[in-house]
Amino acid sequence: QVQLVESGGDLVQPGGSLRLACTVRGRWLDHYAIGWSRQAPGKEREGVSGIHIGVKSPFYSESVKGRFTISVDREKNTIYLQMNSLQSEDTGRYYCAARWDPHQTAVLYSLVAPQLFDIWGQGTLVTVSS
Repeated sequence: QVQLVESGGDLVQPGGSLRLACTVRGRWLDHYAIGWSRQAPGKEREGVSGIHIGVKSPFYSESVKGRFTISVDREKNTIYLQMNSLQSEDTGRYYCAARWDPHQTAVLYSLVAPQLFDIWGQGTLVTVSS
């Protein structure tokens, strides 16, 4: 049984930074795609970043490109999302999710269709406000 546990959410001022962590419990997710998505109150879930555990080529939405960085730390069984230059529009609950992806195709959907991912964490809340 695999579990994803997000952490690192907090209240931060505009222009600030946070690093979110997605810790994998159970077994490591070789050949899986990982996606970070977020959901603001009253809005649909939005994919912001994705990466394939094996290939490690990252994907970013236009709204976060240049400000967010996704990375994988195999020794810590954790996938990180470094978020810089945070704006009020970045406020929301952030989720990490995983999907078995042996052919590196699911990762392509991490931004446009995060709902296709089938292992989810509980989310961590990010609030950007002065």
